Amino acid sequence: MSLDREQVKKVAHLARLDITPEEEEQFYTQLSSILEYFEQLSELDTDEVAPTTRAIEVSNVTRKDELNPFNGSEALLEVAPEQEGAYFKVPKILADN
Repeated sequence: MSLDREQVKKVAHLARLDITPEEEEQFYTQLSSILEYFEQLSELDTDEVAPTTRAIEVSNVTRKDELNPFNGSEALLEVAPEQEGAYFKVPKILADN
């Protein structure tokens, strides 16, 4: 796949970039190199390669999610700046309309 400067300008326009002629040349060179690399990769025979998301297998080690009641709510309320019954009292952040 070949790339021309008009395509670079179009991509810059779509990305809402105002690029200078020097930047246009730089992006043309860089994008052309990237596309050439992808062309090289497309020459590889990957029919027997299983799709993967990582080069190495990684597993996430997590504990079982269990519900445990919290019995220290009274202690938390005691150190709160303000409380109202069994709740924290906080300043109003939305005005009444």
